[in-house]
Amino acid sequence: MTVPEAATQSRTVPLADGALELRWSEVTHRGRRREANQDAVLAQYPLFVVADGMGGHIGGEIASASAVERLTAVAITGEVTPKTIEKALSRAVADIASHPETTDEGTGTTVTGVYLDLSDPEPTWVTLNIGDSRVYLFRDGALAQVTTDHSVVQELISAGRLSPEEAENHPYGNVITRAVGPSDAVAPDYVRLEVVDGDRFVVCSDGLTKELTDYGILHFLLQHDDPTDAADDMLEAALENGGRDNVTIIVLNVHRTFDGAPSPAED
Repeated sequence: MTVPEAATQSRTVPLADGALELRWSEVTHRGRRREANQDAVLAQYPLFVVADGMGGHIGGEIASASAVERLTAVAITGEVTPKTIEKALSRAVADIASHPETTDEGTGTTVTGVYLDLSDPEPTWVTLNIGDSRVYLFRDGALAQVTTDHSVVQELISAGRLSPEEAENHPYGNVITRAVGPSDAVAPDYVRLEVVDGDRFVVCSDGLTKELTDYGILHFLLQHDDPTDAADDMLEAALENGGRDNVTIIVLNVHRTFDGAPSPAED
């Protein structure tokens, strides 16, 4: 089995009281059963995003690529805010609508990720989400899903009509309730998180979570500190477990240092 080669990238971000050392890696694969990869990925500081396209023919591929292309332009400026993200997604909607091969009613894309916000004295992470791709946070040895899926199954779980175990094989498991598409100008959900030394993020399409449980994701994070090694092993496990969908993964490590003082974790 051939797994795409990836390399860990790094960035040191100066802060008023020290610095953030970020290390990340991304990988994407069409899986074992799909003819094309309709996922797209953006891992360019300060913005890390996965987009999972949907739609007949190449509609989904165009939708995810349009969203990532417009968001890449935002990442390059460094001015990543809800306003610039939503403006970029509106432009992506127009791109998708104007393309002759995206007329299928089911065409669209998820857009899920995390960015570093330095607009206030104390830095924060902000997650963004439309659809059922996910952001996970690994902190203090535990893994938590930060984003909430926009899906029929999640709505049934939230209403108490379906258990998480029953959801795994539900016939509507692939049906999402919000997407970036040719007729949908949708604002993401946002969650703001403090910046903590030792945090790790996993941003992924549902091609990973269909094949790997949260415990499986945690296992590979605990096994590998290097983001590339962790992402590659998650991908390999997803493919070995069936690889029924495209699989895209970003692993982002956060190390915070303080000038002349121990970090809070060292107190």
